[in-house]
Amino acid sequence: MRIIFYVLTTVVAAAVTWALSVLILRLSHRYRLYPKIRSRDVHTRPTPRLGGVAMFFGVLVGLGVASFIPQLKPVFSSPENILAVVAAAFIIVVMGVVDDIWDLDWVTKLAGQIIAAGVLAFGGIQITSLPIGGIILISPLTSLILTIFAVVLVMNAVNFVDGLDGLVAGVAIIANGVFFIFSYLQQAANNIDYFNLASLLTAVLIGACLGFLPVNFHPAKMFMGDAGALLVGLLMAATAIAVTGQIDPISVENGTFGHGDLLPAFIPILLPVAILVIPLLDFGLAVFRRLRAGKSPFSADRKHLHHRLLDMGHSHLHAVLIFYAWTAVASVGVLMFLFVPWYWGLAIIVTGLVVTTVFTLAPLSRRKREEAAAQSAPAVAAGASDPAIARLDPLDAAAADARPLAGADPTTLTPKEGAAS
Repeated sequence: MRIIFYVLTTVVAAAVTWALSVLILRLSHRYRLYPKIRSRDVHTRPTPRLGGVAMFFGVLVGLGVASFIPQLKPVFSSPENILAVVAAAFIIVVMGVVDDIWDLDWVTKLAGQIIAAGVLAFGGIQITSLPIGGIILISPLTSLILTIFAVVLVMNAVNFVDGLDGLVAGVAIIANGVFFIFSYLQQAANNIDYFNLASLLTAVLIGACLGFLPVNFHPAKMFMGDAGALLVGLLMAATAIAVTGQIDPISVENGTFGHGDLLPAFIPILLPVAILVIPLLDFGLAVFRRLRAGKSPFSADRKHLHHRLLDMGHSHLHAVLIFYAWTAVASVGVLMFLFVPWYWGLAIIVTGLVVTTVFTLAPLSRRKREEAAAQSAPAVAAGASDPAIARLDPLDAAAADARPLAGADPTTLTPKEGAAS
């Protein structure tokens, strides 16, 4: 029952985050601490964005309580690691709050992210080896650069996907839950201390997200903002780096979990990618799209994956649940390679992908049926409006309001001709 101590830190972080979220929500409305609605936003009323502050203090108090638990003392035997995490998180949250209120330019935000990642790396949380055949990064400079790049990449990937109520908090709970299970299993397999930094960070982050989700789930009363999204990304990156460096790939490859497939040896690399597959995919597409258009990769637009799901016809809640499903399929599917032969693991992933794809594309099939029904329906009387067609194609509504050409009979004009005027 040693896991109860991790559960305790999770509960503490959740309780503190929830209480502070309610307090900050009230103060934000009283003092109007919220920005104007932007063109790319999906909400229709001004909403406070300071949830990241509550999450930061939830994590901080969770770590503080953990430091007084005797069983968790080994985690604090190297205080420079904890101090580096707290310092990096503080930098990110302060910069995020300033950006949430006054909207910083992308160069300033990127500089702050690099500084925070550098603090994390100099504090000892670095990618010093890759758990694939014991590859060692000999050069300290290479280790530093790779660590900063990975942390900044994950922070931005998480921040980019933060566009719907409860999206980042829910995805983080699912992803970190799977990652906690992985780190828990590796403790026995690799002779790692049961109480370690990676598991503790995962536990308090899950708690912070659980505590914030009640005020952030649709319809959201408050957003975590850049401060919260970047904080989640920073802690997820720190956790992945901390646990990956502790894994001995030989022990995994030799059948620690009952079979000797080669694929499980790659789990320490595949799992961090799997739990972040949606944010990383959205980030990659956004950067490619903006660079191709000659814009900054950090310029804002309304073409993220969550925007596309809404445009397909999904409701706000359905879009969020689809993101949850994709995250669960990717992360749980990769984790299954530890327990079953590779072909069974692959079958689980493929089955999950097929099911989630069907639900993702369901609105398109429904839309096609509605369009077919609208096209096969009797012609609408002249001058009357057809709400079904207007809903399916906004151009029809514009055509209906267009003025006819001079001297022409409006009843003989096609929608295209009427709109051309």
